[in-house]
Amino acid sequence: MMKKHYLPFEKPLKDLDIEIEKIISSNPESDDISLLNQKRIEIEKEIFRDLSPWETVQLARHPNRPYTLDYIEKWCENFTELHGDKAYSDDNAVVAGIGKIDGLKLAIIGQQKGRNTKENIQRNFGMMKPEGYRKALRVMKLAEKFNLPILTLIDTPGADPGIGAEERGQGYAIANNLFEMASIETQILSVVIGEGASGGALGIGLCDKMIMLEHTWFSVISPEGCASILWKDSTKAPEAADSLKLTPKDLMEHNICNSIVYEPPGGAHRHFEETAEILKNAVIEEIKNMQKNITKNYLDLRVERYDKLGVFRED
Repeated sequence: MMKKHYLPFEKPLKDLDIEIEKIISSNPESDDISLLNQKRIEIEKEIFRDLSPWETVQLARHPNRPYTLDYIEKWCENFTELHGDKAYSDDNAVVAGIGKIDGLKLAIIGQQKGRNTKENIQRNFGMMKPEGYRKALRVMKLAEKFNLPILTLIDTPGADPGIGAEERGQGYAIANNLFEMASIETQILSVVIGEGASGGALGIGLCDKMIMLEHTWFSVISPEGCASILWKDSTKAPEAADSLKLTPKDLMEHNICNSIVYEPPGGAHRHFEETAEILKNAVIEEIKNMQKNITKNYLDLRVERYDKLGVFRED
């Protein structure tokens, strides 16, 4: 069982949890336990009702938040993971393969972080390298060949920034994925389950439809990176988060996000089972709707979708 981790704005919950645990250990039959649990539910709803953009960013990074493999293991009746890019090596920062969710066959590609230091080194903190983007594209092409819809799960602080990745063509790998995904002839649904930062997210995020879990973010740059550039001070990240308009509600207004999947009060990191079920139903519904309504003009439809982004009008 994962150790509970509390963010600064969750302190009232931490205090209550400690009080509840003390009573349970001393008097498990106490009526106070029920009263405190009810109080906790109310406080939890109040805290999560109106989060700031920076608090949303912190929640998306919560160490107990579900990752790609958590969802795959919960959803899939069977999942065959595919490895390697047929050119250089395998990239553990991305999980890719073919699976079945409630009888729906599809290709699943998702960024994977680690739970501890050892896993994060293995998974490179969810930061994909060029071989990761090539692996993802290989599975997408396989899905196209067998007419399977593609589901991408986005959760990354960005693409790998290391010298080795740059030497092997990081920028080209991301750009090539965008080029290929624009015209791939099958449905693509992207789901932001955590962080969606920069080209690292976009490299598997070009899609027909994007949905986002409630406490996630998607932006051209992280708040810290933006603050470092604009103010030369990364501690101004909260102000940058406000300016970047990176929350699901902000992105809905700009037609980047198509719908928001609301999490139970307390977030996915506290209520994984419920969140996984809610998100699974949303994914199945979106894919079936796309299969029912989409025509074969994939390129035209995607051009139309992305042509609307960033458009503004002066009165």
